Amino acid sequence: MAQQDIVFSGSIPQLYDEHMGPAFMAPYARDLAVRLASLRTGTLLETAAGTGVVTEALAGTLPGVTIVATDLNQPMLDHAATKPALSRVQFRQADASQLPFDDESFDAVVCQFGAMFFPDRPAAFREVYRVLKPGGRFLFNVWERVADNPVVVAALEGLSRRYPNHGAWFLERIPHGYRDPAIIKSDLSAGGFANCRIETVALKGWAASPMALATGFCQGTPMRAEIEALDPTGLEAATAASAAAIAKQFGPGGFQTDLCALVIETVR
Repeated sequence: MAQQDIVFSGSIPQLYDEHMGPAFMAPYARDLAVRLASLRTGTLLETAAGTGVVTEALAGTLPGVTIVATDLNQPMLDHAATKPALSRVQFRQADASQLPFDDESFDAVVCQFGAMFFPDRPAAFREVYRVLKPGGRFLFNVWERVADNPVVVAALEGLSRRYPNHGAWFLERIPHGYRDPAIIKSDLSAGGFANCRIETVALKGWAASPMALATGFCQGTPMRAEIEALDPTGLEAATAASAAAIAKQFGPGGFQTDLCALVIETVR
């Protein structure tokens, strides 16, 4: 995995939160929070918390639970910490493969669209297993195929027309690159989890406009560095190309789009 594929810094956290959060992250954040609604007390760990989209859903759904949110990228946590709804959350920079917590510290662990970024997933899952209490739940989700998420298809078509000689894009390699149930089960097993349930979950996302979503894709994710490496002065033009392709399929205004992801649940 290229280093640029895991760096969320500069203006990326704000753009990610503003444009990617409502359309892609919030629907699945609510889904994860509902699945944990029976947890009334105890302590929950969130890994790869990013800008706190899931954290906010959890904080609202689980008022009696202590929440610790971690991420490898401190700028993402800094942005999350500015949200008033997260004032009671404990934020801590941490590598998911080397968690700075004692054994059997948490009643649940949650990770939204983060496992695909872990360079050593069995190691990260072993850490989750280690810090979970016996009987503790581990919930995470990953994106399904690009083809099952039509707005991603459109965004990448726009970029590929502008850069026809470029290979796989960041969105294909990482966010949509870890979705094989057999591999996920194998990685969980290597981490200590004997059984898991994998569910395909189709939801709807709402985008304010094609340009807003294209800005999120092209400027609010590590794909920004990828575009700038290809075309140092072409970021705005690349964003416009992506937006035009999205608008061609979904129209020029706000729109709803189909989303598809896998939700994985397991217990220590």
